[in-house]
Amino acid sequence: MNKSDFKILVVGAGAIGGITAAFLKKNGLNVEIVCKYDDYASVVSDTGIEVSGVCGKFTVKMSACATISQVKEEKDIVLLATKATDMMEIAPDINSVLKKDGFLISLQNGICEDELASVIGKNRVIGCVTGWGATMESPGKLVMTSKGDFIIGYPDKVTDDLLLYIGELLSSVVPVRTTDNILGHLYSKLIINSCITSLGAICGLFLGKMLMIGKIRRIFIEIIHEAVEVAEKMNIKIEVFGGRLDFKKFISGKGVISDFRRYFLLMGIGYKYKRLKSSALQSLERGKPTEIDFLNGYIIRNAAEYSVSVPVNTVIVNMIHQIENKKRNISLSNFDEPFFDRFI
Repeated sequence: MNKSDFKILVVGAGAIGGITAAFLKKNGLNVEIVCKYDDYASVVSDTGIEVSGVCGKFTVKMSACATISQVKEEKDIVLLATKATDMMEIAPDINSVLKKDGFLISLQNGICEDELASVIGKNRVIGCVTGWGATMESPGKLVMTSKGDFIIGYPDKVTDDLLLYIGELLSSVVPVRTTDNILGHLYSKLIINSCITSLGAICGLFLGKMLMIGKIRRIFIEIIHEAVEVAEKMNIKIEVFGGRLDFKKFISGKGVISDFRRYFLLMGIGYKYKRLKSSALQSLERGKPTEIDFLNGYIIRNAAEYSVSVPVNTVIVNMIHQIENKKRNISLSNFDEPFFDRFI
């Protein structure tokens, strides 16, 4: 099959979905995108998606619609780039346009593959870690903010020629790595998001300022401790995040030297990404629900199944739900709660 014969649908025209679709179309693939809103779909089809940033600048038009029900033909691949909070509502619609031998690839935060598989079928789901950054300036104007890669893999079988071919198609966007341990890669990214995204949503600070505070650094470390313990019970081999952050090594050791090593690493992350703003915080500021149930919430659900105590993750999820329900304000003072006294 020629690559132009491979029919691809991107569901979600935010920064990641829009840029992915734009690169695929620019490189000659047969791409359609679902934009959620009619006016946005008109912009994409009539004016095009303008992509800029670290990848250069270009504009490309493509077929676009507002809902999956408007898609007229079955697809070989559906790339799901919506918020995780929306996925189960639209999964049945995706199932209706996905070929029987097609694949759904989740580009979402958190670990969503099992829930998607309950609708789509486990043999038709491919996991994906998105290792690059992007933001939307306005509908149709998208910026790639950092370079990186895709990591793709089957949840329950080893890499085959078809997965390699799909990786070749996606390499039109960014470099692609295939893996036989996609859950380990997904869990690795989930851990870092469960620290950065959740804590930022609670206190409202950029990452740099947040990691200057000793109490928050210690909470950050305890989230990792709990997440690693759950992964061990689940027999997940956690991959090294970004090729550098080995979570098991990070939490190993006690005493001044080990504490200083962790402090030095976190301060380095804070300095490098000092202007990073929590995606959950951005959702809260827009009055939208966060993806916390697919991040720290995933840790909590599996901890319950394996009888592991995860009090810090539990309190954090409860706090964010209180903020979502307008029962708590976003504030650094949230960490003054008595529960966090042991991190002083």
